[in-house]
Amino acid sequence: MKHLLRNVGLCATLLAAVPVGAHTAKQSDPVKALHGGQSLAAGPYHLELVAKDGELVLYVADHSDKAIPTDGAKAKATIQHGYEKAKIQVELEPSGENTLKGTGEFTIHPDTGIIVFLRLPEHEAYAARFTPRDTKGGAAQTGGHHHPPKH
Repeated sequence: MKHLLRNVGLCATLLAAVPVGAHTAKQSDPVKALHGGQSLAAGPYHLELVAKDGELVLYVADHSDKAIPTDGAKAKATIQHGYEKAKIQVELEPSGENTLKGTGEFTIHPDTGIIVFLRLPEHEAYAARFTPRDTKGGAAQTGGHHHPPKH
C-alpha cells in the first residue's frame, strides 16, 4: 500500500522542553472512534479528538483501545481555519483516566485543522493532525526518529 506524504509544519512552541521540528507526515488510516470524534494512530497511541466550539477533548489509548492514564501529561492544540495565518493555541489538561481537555474562544468549521502535541511522563512526544469534520481521517506524526519511505 502506498502512503501519501504531506509536509506538516509544526509549531516550535511544542511543550518547551521537547524538540520537535518539521517532519513529513504519513497519511494515517482512521482508527475506530469510541467517543464520536476523529481517531488516529500516532506512534504507540490511538488519539481520539472530540472537537466542539469552545472545547477540545483528547482520549488516549493503546492500539488495543486500552485506556492510557494521562496524569502528568502535557498537551497543546493548535487550531487553524483553512489557510488563514491566525492560529489559536489551547492547552489541554489531564481530566479523567485517559482524557485531556481544553477550552477557549474558538469555533470549529469544516476547514478547521487541529494539530495536537502530546507528551506523557517519561515518553517521547507525539503529534497528530486532525481535521474534525473530515471523515476520511487526517495525518498522524510522531516524534523521535524519522525514516524516509523506501522506493
